[in-house]
Amino acid sequence: MAQNLKINDTVKIISGDNKGKTGKIVKMDPKNHKAMIEGVEIRERHMKKTQYNPTGGKKTIHVGIDLSNLKKEGK
Repeated sequence: MAQNLKINDTVKIISGDNKGKTGKIVKMDPKNHKAMIEGVEIRERHMKKTQYNPTGGKKTIHVGIDLSNLKKEGK
């Protein structure tokens, strides 16, 4: 990883389906070289009914974008 990306950094996506979009890093996954960007790659996950979640339902999650597809926005 050539860049030093951290949470709350503003980044631009330089390749992939979301090329050209910018956003703030919400969460990092350094082990898998992924970053979750605010407002980008949000999916819904269907949750099964459990004792702790008796209604089940849907939950929105962020899908990670590979760090090699991101560029830090300079000031």
